[in-house]
Amino acid sequence: MEGESTRQLKVAKELQRHLAEIIRSKGMASWDGALVSVSGVTISPDLAVAKVYVSIFPSAKQEKVFRMIQESGRTMRGELGRQMAKQLRIIPELIFYLDDSLDYVEHIDELLAK
Repeated sequence: MEGESTRQLKVAKELQRHLAEIIRSKGMASWDGALVSVSGVTISPDLAVAKVYVSIFPSAKQEKVFRMIQESGRTMRGELGRQMAKQLRIIPELIFYLDDSLDYVEHIDELLAK
């Protein structure tokens, strides 16, 4: 996060908001009944590439749902283009990453319970 310009941070925040809305609007049924949230977005200095971090619950469905998200990346980028055309000249390429910090928290809880 450090070293990112104010513009990068603003664009990343907007992308996160729009992507969360796009994912939510598809409904949980689209994601095999899993809860998908966009936990963060970082964007390259030239605003051409966005790293999108998603968390998926329950984690048992992570692999399958993550693949579904990656496959619908182009569609989401098109949707972003329609929503953000006024703010951005080029819509960044979306690269999805799995945010497994929830799994980590769950694992720590399990260890503490023992």
